[in-house]
Amino acid sequence: MDIKAKITELVDKIKNDKGLLEKFQKDPIATVEGLLGVDLPDEQIRQIADGIKAKISVDKIGDAIGGLFGKK
Repeated sequence: MDIKAKITELVDKIKNDKGLLEKFQKDPIATVEGLLGVDLPDEQIRQIADGIKAKISVDKIGDAIGGLFGKK
């Protein structure tokens, strides 16, 4: 499994689905497990969830900065 590609895929799914985003914010581990549909050790799931959190945070910062300069 290409972890980076999977994180990017899951970030897109989560960011584009408000209900899924709320579920991820409440219980990231269970949400990622459900989206992957693969039984992985909790530590691997946690790493993927942390990667998703980091990417979503970076994207939000980029959106905010873009908004300051009139860009979307």
